[in-house]
Amino acid sequence: MIIDIDGRYPFFHEITGVAMEVHRQFHSGLLESAYEAAMAYLLTQKGYLVERQVYLPIYWKDVKLDQNYRMDLVINKEIIIELKAAKYHGNDERRQLWNYMNITHLKYGMLINFAPDGLYSEWYIRHENGNIDKVKYYQQ
Repeated sequence: MIIDIDGRYPFFHEITGVAMEVHRQFHSGLLESAYEAAMAYLLTQKGYLVERQVYLPIYWKDVKLDQNYRMDLVINKEIIIELKAAKYHGNDERRQLWNYMNITHLKYGMLINFAPDGLYSEWYIRHENGNIDKVKYYQQ
């Protein structure tokens, strides 16, 4: 099932295509890190700037806490990709991505799940006011 609001985000299509290629090769059952490594390799080959396991510090007001999160992939310093290799994904996984988008103020985010029953990809955009909207959902 594909739900696309308008087709204005070609990089989402290309990144989802890479995820499909990885899923066809690896199928399901591997750790997220295997999918992450393959995605990073293929996206780099396509000319994207790919950062893996990007540290995201957490602050309380102006004080940096002794806690960091790690974003799976950051593409071209503007797209956060949160990868999952789980039977299901739901609002907890979405909230994780949305929090990363709000903390970093990055405009685009993708949740990709290499699930046992297929590949799922959700695309999000963060507006200047902090609201986040789903712009596409893909299920293979």
